[in-house]
Amino acid sequence: MGLLYKPDWEETKPRYEAWWAHECFGRCAICVCSPKDSPPDDERPVPPERVEDRWLDFDYAGAVNEYHMRRTFYGGEALPIWNAGYPGWGFIPCFLGARVDLDETTGWVHPFLDKGEITDYDYRDLRIDPENRWWKLTQEMLRFGVEQAHGKALVTIGAIGGCGDTLAGIRGTNQLLLDVADNPEYVREFDMYLIRQWIEVYETLYEIAREANEGSTCWFPLWSPGRFYPSHNDFAYMISPGTFREVFLPSIRTQTEYLDHTVHHLDGVGNFTHLDALLELPKLQAIQIVPGAGKPGPLHYMNELKRVQSAGKNLHIGIAPQEVETALQNLSARGLCLTVWCDSEAEARDVLRSCEKRSKDRPDSFSAALGSVDRRPEAMA
Repeated sequence: MGLLYKPDWEETKPRYEAWWAHECFGRCAICVCSPKDSPPDDERPVPPERVEDRWLDFDYAGAVNEYHMRRTFYGGEALPIWNAGYPGWGFIPCFLGARVDLDETTGWVHPFLDKGEITDYDYRDLRIDPENRWWKLTQEMLRFGVEQAHGKALVTIGAIGGCGDTLAGIRGTNQLLLDVADNPEYVREFDMYLIRQWIEVYETLYEIAREANEGSTCWFPLWSPGRFYPSHNDFAYMISPGTFREVFLPSIRTQTEYLDHTVHHLDGVGNFTHLDALLELPKLQAIQIVPGAGKPGPLHYMNELKRVQSAGKNLHIGIAPQEVETALQNLSARGLCLTVWCDSEAEARDVLRSCEKRSKDRPDSFSAALGSVDRRPEAMA
């Protein structure tokens, strides 16, 4: 059965299953979107006067989702995903008691265990109160989204955080940097406790949306027939490869062992130093390479992209339409997923046709690519 905003949904699901299995299906995976030809002639919903209501008003969230999905062409593996935005109140620190300030474009979470040494706090005292405002609201909004999206789209379970970043939200980034230097073993224990809390949160949200989604999706717009979420640790940008392995890799491993499908969101060139450690995780299916603000696009970091493919992992990158040909000339279509935004539906369809024509499975390129990797420090700049 198709979805109103994704008529080829039934044909799309087997392609996702093949991608997760690192199998070929005739081309690389590509999520290509654009404004739709001849969109409906209606006005954008008027936002509530209070900024907080722009995030929390269910009816407004529903109207905005409908407005955008009606106007978007979803080509290839692109998905219409109902979401209420990601202002931070769905972040696990808020479920544990952190205060969040909402503004026009995001939300700012305030640490609440940021005094003294991290060893002054017993992490076992942290519990999610079933009556916590943000935890209740997250579940209520997800149920509302499931109802709103029925027969039209999938619904995101949100952006709940993960390894390292949850602890940074509770403790504060500067304090956590001192903690990993002074008390690395306790930070590892704390982080492992939090990833177990994460699993409980995820399981609750997954069960709410599982049937409607025929699996799962989240802030990372891919679909899985099972439990899917991206692992990530933006905090790790500021720590050494050795510290990352010792302190945070264990919780990422635990997360990948729990989930059916995982992409690691490797955000920022400072995080590229952790690529080797991540590639060793047997249950991690894919890596997303994101150079970060102010840096060239992913194709500038071809060494890192080829390292991912040479390790037999799937690769996810976001590029411009004019870069698709270059990507397909240099990378194997096997396990590759491109995210592309086009200016028109005609351009999006051209990109899809080009992808079908130029995609090549290059299994022999894996070993060749590994030999060509430039490991000099300046290659990471």
